[in-house]
This record gives sequence, C-alpha cells and structure tokens, in this order.
Amino acid sequence: MRVLGIDCGTQHTGYGLISSDGRSHHMIAAGSIHTSPKEPLETRLLTIAQGLREVIGIHSPDSAAVEAVFYAQNVKTALKLSHVRGVVLLTIAEAGLAVGEYSPLEIKTSVVGYGRAEKQQVKLMVHSLLGLETELESEDACDAVAVAICHATHAAFRLQVAAPR
Repeated sequence: MRVLGIDCGTQHTGYGLISSDGRSHHMIAAGSIHTSPKEPLETRLLTIAQGLREVIGIHSPDSAAVEAVFYAQNVKTALKLSHVRGVVLLTIAEAGLAVGEYSPLEIKTSVVGYGRAEKQQVKLMVHSLLGLETELESEDACDAVAVAICHATHAAFRLQVAAPR
C-alpha cells in the first residue's frame, strides 16, 4: 500500500510517501510545502492545498495520515495549525482517500517503540526503517514519513485482526 503522511505546519507542511506491507517500508517521496509568514493566512492555506493536490496527483497514494490535534500553549499557533489541518483533511477528502489520525504518542511508539521519544530518536529510526543513506530534506518531511509509517503499521495490524482464521 502507498501511504501519504502529512506533518501540518503554517510555514512548512511536510509530506512523506512510502510503500509498505506494514512490516517493510520503502521511501517513494518526501519534502515540504513552504509558505511565507509575510503572506496572509488564506494565501498560505491555498499554497498548502495546491501543493498537496500536486503530490497526490503525481504519486496516487492509497491512503493518508495526519497527526491528531495536540495541546499547544500558544492559542494563536494552535488556531493557525487547526486551519492547516482543516485544509489538509479537505484536500485528502477531495482526493477520495481514507485518512488516519494519530497522536504524537502513537506515532513515536510505532516508529521508535517508545512514546516519549525525542525528535532525534524518531529521525534515526525513520532512516533505519527505510534504509536511507542520505538525510531527508527537513524535519517536517521526516515527521511526515513517521506518520506514514505509523499508519502503515496500524493498517497492517487491523488487516491481520480482521482476517478470518
């Protein structure tokens, strides 16, 4: 299955596309959609939607996954992030893709095996699981790939549980 993971952000929205059977993962594409903080929010949201539509159009994923809403101390930042998530979810729905939402704890547990892992540990495990020789473009892309790995792992488990014995 081809899974598109998305790490939402107003300045950098990361994406990572993997091919996976739930145990073995292979990198297809990863990157970030960049916006300028000087632009109005609605323009930035449009840029993110257009970028995601392009990624989905080029790579034809089977499903997508995003990080679930988490608590943020800065209310303004949380509201802007919620706008980005809304645009991302809408774009995924427009493409007709099933979407999974995972907490940071679930993502870190799936990738590292420990829900309180640090960003560097997640990065090392993403590179190890994918057998990457070069670093990913950005932390946002790496986080997005981690979301995709989490979704692929959970989807494979759900299929195993649902399979008749």
